[in-house]
Amino acid sequence: MSALPSARLPEGWAPAPGALTGRVVIVTGATGGLGGETAKAAMRAGATVVITGRKLRALEKVYDELVALGAGEPVIHPLDLESATPNDYAALAEGIEKEFGRLDGIVHAAAHFNELTPMAMHKPDDWLRTMQVNVSAPFALTQACMPLLTKADDSAVVFVLDDPDLVSRAHWGGYGVSKAAVERMAAVLHAENARGALRVHALLPPPMRTALRRAAYYGENTLEKPLPTASAEAIVYLLSGAGVDARGTVLDIRD
Repeated sequence: MSALPSARLPEGWAPAPGALTGRVVIVTGATGGLGGETAKAAMRAGATVVITGRKLRALEKVYDELVALGAGEPVIHPLDLESATPNDYAALAEGIEKEFGRLDGIVHAAAHFNELTPMAMHKPDDWLRTMQVNVSAPFALTQACMPLLTKADDSAVVFVLDDPDLVSRAHWGGYGVSKAAVERMAAVLHAENARGALRVHALLPPPMRTALRRAAYYGENTLEKPLPTASAEAIVYLLSGAGVDARGTVLDIRD
């Protein structure tokens, strides 16, 4: 049974220019498919976006793509979720407070997935890496930023899930377990913040054209899958004031 109730996008909803004007948003995994598209969609909606990722050169490429949109200037903050310490997350939060004086949202788009493998053959170090990036890092980053998020008039944390029926099958290993943990983390955090300024959301996207999808489905032509554009736009909905109606739910945007 799901830890959170399910919700759908309002019929006919589309991101409006200015929906995130004045808001400062962190996007993790910004060099990945979903993270990159989310950063673009949030900037088009008027947000100031802080993009994080492991590799500086890849972040600089994303930065150039975002600047080319003509919607403002993002902020680069390299952050290796596999090795980051509480001090690293605190430094990110302090830097944002010093530069902007506010934080209005976090999108946890980063994810680690290596390969489909049975439990008996799952490498322990890869299991630990998966749990660190997919579960522990979102917890630590959210916790470090909560003083800023709860100070805002309206803020949102968005966790990204995966098809629970699919990733509970054989061979999904640490990734499948981590996504179940993420949903439960979102449920607990919502229970603790159900009435305050901080909203908690989870997104259940459809199959997307991403590197993670290519790694999991060797025989599939991933190019036939859509880009993560629709998922990124749904995240804009959750980050905006309109997302209050989906507070404490799993926004399911699958067909």
